[in-house]
Amino acid sequence: MLGKRILPCSPQADGEIIAAFAKSSTSIISDNLERLPGAIGLRPFHRVAGTMAGTALTVRVAAGDNYAIHKALDLVRPGDVVVVDGDGDLNRALVGEIMTSIAKSRGAVGMVINGAIRDAGALAASDFPCFARTAIHRGPYKNGPGEINVPVSIGGMIVSPGDIVVGDEDGVVAFPQEIAAELLKAVWAQEQKEADILASIANGTYVGAYAK
Repeated sequence: MLGKRILPCSPQADGEIIAAFAKSSTSIISDNLERLPGAIGLRPFHRVAGTMAGTALTVRVAAGDNYAIHKALDLVRPGDVVVVDGDGDLNRALVGEIMTSIAKSRGAVGMVINGAIRDAGALAASDFPCFARTAIHRGPYKNGPGEINVPVSIGGMIVSPGDIVVGDEDGVVAFPQEIAAELLKAVWAQEQKEADILASIANGTYVGAYAK
């Protein structure tokens, strides 16, 4: 049952780790997470100019109600990704140009909305990352309840406060900070392997199928 909890923010992920994942892609990260985690049904609504990577500040809201998101914006730290579980509701937008602008001004590096957004034209012209299910003109309620810094479900993917969240043209993936260093090594190894394969294709020396 949805309550009114506002819990303390989790420690943020190491800046160097975040910067490294911001140079990677969700597809390679997902491959090295056994292709299991990953939000289904979300897509970017912004002008994609790179990979979003940051620390999850999570919000759980009632369907079509953004009261708790307003409260969460008061807690945003530079480097946070605001991750909102709106129960996948598509009937009312939870954020738009104003709220994404507030998040950006406070140092957030992106928003992930398991629900709808609006002001799609303005968001499409912006490079501030915003992922959601759809766009709709209908605005939100502002009554609550809602919870902040609790585990949330985003397109079938569980995101806990403090998880590392990465998003690009292909979608969004999240994982615990505790596995980040080892995961990054595996990501780098696959990136090198794929670069070698592409080079062999380009120079005509590629043989055999590649299965990863």
